[in-house]
Amino acid sequence: MRGERRLHPRDGQSPVARARAGVTLYGKMVTSPRGGDMASIKLAYIGGGSTRAPGTMASFIHQGENFNGSEVVLVDLNAEHLEIVRKIAEKMARNRGLDIRVSATTDRRAALVDCDAVLTSFRPGGFEARYIDESVPLKHGVIGQETQGPGGFFMALRTIHVMQGIVRDMEELCPNAWLINYTNPINIVSEAVTHHSEIRTVSLCEGPIIFPRHVAEVAGLDPDKVDATMIGLNHGCWSIKHLYDGQDMIPLLQEAYERMKDDPSADVHGLRWLKLAALMESIPASYFQYYYFKDEVLEELRNKPTTRAQDIMSWVPDYWQHYREQAEAEDPQLDPSRSRGGIHELELAIDVMDAIFNQKDEVWPVNVPNHGAIADFPDDRVVEVPGRVSGEGIQPIPQGSLPRHVSGLVKMLGEYQALAAEAAWCGTRKDAIRALASNPLCFSLEKAERIYDEMAAALRDYLPERLLR
Repeated sequence: MRGERRLHPRDGQSPVARARAGVTLYGKMVTSPRGGDMASIKLAYIGGGSTRAPGTMASFIHQGENFNGSEVVLVDLNAEHLEIVRKIAEKMARNRGLDIRVSATTDRRAALVDCDAVLTSFRPGGFEARYIDESVPLKHGVIGQETQGPGGFFMALRTIHVMQGIVRDMEELCPNAWLINYTNPINIVSEAVTHHSEIRTVSLCEGPIIFPRHVAEVAGLDPDKVDATMIGLNHGCWSIKHLYDGQDMIPLLQEAYERMKDDPSADVHGLRWLKLAALMESIPASYFQYYYFKDEVLEELRNKPTTRAQDIMSWVPDYWQHYREQAEAEDPQLDPSRSRGGIHELELAIDVMDAIFNQKDEVWPVNVPNHGAIADFPDDRVVEVPGRVSGEGIQPIPQGSLPRHVSGLVKMLGEYQALAAEAAWCGTRKDAIRALASNPLCFSLEKAERIYDEMAAALRDYLPERLLR
């Protein structure tokens, strides 16, 4: 889950780091190092000049002993930003005494030659395109958001257009490499790639680890005592196990909601989250607020003077000023308050690569084809589910079904995502409008057509011609 400008916990450990340290947050983690030297890999990081790239490299180097002797090639369109990130990463590795080589290039094909893994985390059109994603739907009475509704739909169209080129290059230059995707909306991206390429693909998000912890914090509970498992779709998952200190957590959340619901000082978003968990007796992804509180959220977004994209764009210059300063420092230290997303980013990607290439046996939340793991979905539908990650690959672990009273909406989102993925990969304007009209936040052919044509015109530079006619 990416989106909140947040500080990490006081002890400096993120939720993913706590899981790695042995605190049970998501599922049982069994680690079986292969013994001997750790993996030496070639990793291409597409998006290596983004605002999140310094934190991502900090994550990689934090686990650098697991990848000693490796090469990381940063890839992006902005040569200046690439050089800043390269300097920061190179100095971090050197100061830790690691043998990790870091280079940077704007030539994607050159970077992909003989790679073992390709990490993708990029934003076609930048935050300026995200502003269009968020603002245009609001004009038509529909929620505008980065991964949900029309905004998420157009993010998918742009991302998959770029991803097609990446996949073609991988099939030619590194056909045995893993594609580790962190680019939103990750379910739709993986849905498209897994149906049209043999490249081994997994999409990742920390949401299933973070959501139960955040709900616990809203309720005034200790997040380190939470043991939860969430399944469904990315940004569309529910808990099927929710323990607090070994006991059912739901009664505690219900008590907290009753205690807080009439408190005028309580955070409205936190209260909605608690109410949904209390009523459904399952912890939801925070993104369900857009569906179960659609009218309230739409009114809030329309009354807000800026969009989320505009807020981020106002912070970006300070991020890069901080990164420039650290690139020139002898011992770069990222300040969480001046870094996009904090000091460690995309940690889950590093953990999954560690488990694959160092032949460990660990359980992490993954987005992969279902293959029977969740009874509510077809085998080929990409779902978010606990997966056993090892040198043999990634195997989704059977989980049964979602609670019946929440499964209908998730199934509907799954069907929409499949339509969106196919339209993005090979469809036309008509296919795209039909997919958008099926989105639960839109659910209107007239609105879908008007929103589609306005957004497609504004974003035409990032879309294939077939989607414009």
